Amino acid sequence: MIPPNYSDICKPVNDLFSKDYPFGALKLEVKTTTANGVSFTVNGAQDIKSGAIISELKTKYADKINGLTYTESWNTANLITGQVEVANKFAKGLKVELVGSAGLNSAKRGLRTKINYQQENIFARANVDALNPGVTADVTVSREGAVVGAELAYDLNSGAVTKTNSTIGYAGPDYLITLQGNNSLNLFQLAFYQRVTKNVEAGARAVYDYKNPEGGVSAELATKYIVDNDAYVKAKVDNAGRLGLSFTQLLRPGVKLSLAGLFDTARLQENTHKLGAALTFEA
Repeated sequence: MIPPNYSDICKPVNDLFSKDYPFGALKLEVKTTTANGVSFTVNGAQDIKSGAIISELKTKYADKINGLTYTESWNTANLITGQVEVANKFAKGLKVELVGSAGLNSAKRGLRTKINYQQENIFARANVDALNPGVTADVTVSREGAVVGAELAYDLNSGAVTKTNSTIGYAGPDYLITLQGNNSLNLFQLAFYQRVTKNVEAGARAVYDYKNPEGGVSAELATKYIVDNDAYVKAKVDNAGRLGLSFTQLLRPGVKLSLAGLFDTARLQENTHKLGAALTFEA
C-alpha cells in the first residue's frame, strides 16, 4: 500500500478540525467541466469584518493519453500561475511538475520544480525553487499500519537548514494516532482520530511548545455527526473555551451549503464571535 505524502499523514484529524468551518467569511465556489474535459473553478471569499474580497479563476485540462496535466490560475492579486504535470511518463510512480508564476503589476516571480515518487510503502517529494534558491524535501514510509515521515528545507544561499519536521504514527482500520515534532523538535503535536460508528467521527489533538513551557499544553476536541446522506454537523472546542459549530447540507445534487460559527465561551457578552457561510456549486 502506498502511504500518504508527508503533508497528508494527519489529514483525517486535520480535516475534522478545519474543513467546513468558513469562520469570518462568505465564500463561493463554482466548479464546472466541459465536454472535452476542461475544468473551470472559480473561488471567491469576502471577509465579513473588513469587506475585502479575494477570488481566483482556475482552469485545468488533463491529457490522459500522454500523462500530461495543464493548470492555469489568475487571482485578484493579479498573479498568474501556470503548471504542467507529467505523471508516469519517465517511470512508474514518478510525477514531475513545473510551476511558474508572474505578477502583472508587480515584480513578483516564481519558478519551481516539484518531483513526486511513490511506490509500495514509500512516498517521497522534492520541491526546488529556482528564483529563491532552496530545496524542500520530505519522505514517508509505512509498513503494516505504522508510518514514519520527515521533512527538511535547505537554503542554498545561506547554506543552512531552515526547517526540520518529523512524524510517527499508526493507522488502524478505523483510527489514526500520530506524534509530530516540528520546528527542529521544538513544537510537538499528539493527534488522534477515530471513526466511532458509520455516522460518528471523533478526534483530539494536543500541542506543546518546548520554547514556551509557561504556555502549557493546548488541547482541542472535535466531532462530526452524519445526520443523513445529505447533511452533517461538526463541533470542536479547545481549552481556551473557543467553541466552533458547523452545519453542512447538500441542497440538491451539486449544490452544498455550509454554515459555521466560532464562539468565545469565556467572553459571550463581547463582540469576539465569528460567523461564516460557504456555498459550492459543482456540475
